[in-house]
Amino acid sequence: MSDLLRNIDARTKLAGTNKLEILMFTLGADRRNGRCETFGINVFKVREVMRVPSITHAPEMPAAVVGMVSLRGALVPVIDLAKYIELQTDAQPGIMIVTEYNGNTQGFLVEEVDTILRLDWSAMRVPPDMVNARMGGLVTAVTELPDNRLVMMMDVEKVLAETGSTSNNDIAFKAIRPLGIPDRTVFFADDSAVARKQIERTLDAIQVQYVSSINGRLAWEELQKMANYADSAEMPVSDLIQIILTDVEMPEMDGYMLTRKIKEDRRFAGIPVLMHTSLSSESNKQLGKAVGVDEYIPKFDAQKLSQALRRLLSK
Repeated sequence: MSDLLRNIDARTKLAGTNKLEILMFTLGADRRNGRCETFGINVFKVREVMRVPSITHAPEMPAAVVGMVSLRGALVPVIDLAKYIELQTDAQPGIMIVTEYNGNTQGFLVEEVDTILRLDWSAMRVPPDMVNARMGGLVTAVTELPDNRLVMMMDVEKVLAETGSTSNNDIAFKAIRPLGIPDRTVFFADDSAVARKQIERTLDAIQVQYVSSINGRLAWEELQKMANYADSAEMPVSDLIQIILTDVEMPEMDGYMLTRKIKEDRRFAGIPVLMHTSLSSESNKQLGKAVGVDEYIPKFDAQKLSQALRRLLSK
């Protein structure tokens, strides 16, 4: 298993090129007809892949959380993804993918891992309504392989939010104070419905207006429309929006590429770009700075997000 991720540090160099690598894994295997579902997770979020270790079962946990394992002295929750998705399967999970993102470490039980696939974000498409309905909004992007298999990118942030692994409670939002400055607008882009809701709750709490998009390509198209309108009205774009907030992982165009395009267009000069992402490693922060990101904010921390927004909107 270690060979699969041996060069993962080198893979971070993909950032800023609109490329990514995903670890593919399978769920819902049916031994009778050989069918299964193929999913993917960004290698940035994978710490290691191992055979399923001994799991200590714990009471009063969500049904999909099968227990805890001790990894190098730390207790890590283990989530059975087939149970979480409610996929019917006659196979037992044989692999645990240890993931680390947004400051959390957790194990995902899967049936098998396939390979690491390198592709361009432009090859990742917004999932069709049929896939969204079947997977309950759990899939953020899809791509088709040459063998006609459909690979679905799983919204792991949604998994964390619904299994109780994130602290996104009402108290955090009630503690946020209104900005108290009129006519402030934030533009944000994120493909995760869970993350968009968290951003909207934060912006509502500080009482600012917002415009949103569900991926980087659509965000760039909308920003271009704003810039063209500002040109025709002979006004700066900063009169329309004062902050651009972007995720990193998005189908069609990622946040690094979106930021690079924004920073290369002089019409957006003076408008800060906040990268709001669950990729919390120091290397990812440096990659964000390399394309011109002004600040790097972790997801599911309403206080940190509101503090950064207040600071920049008050200037």
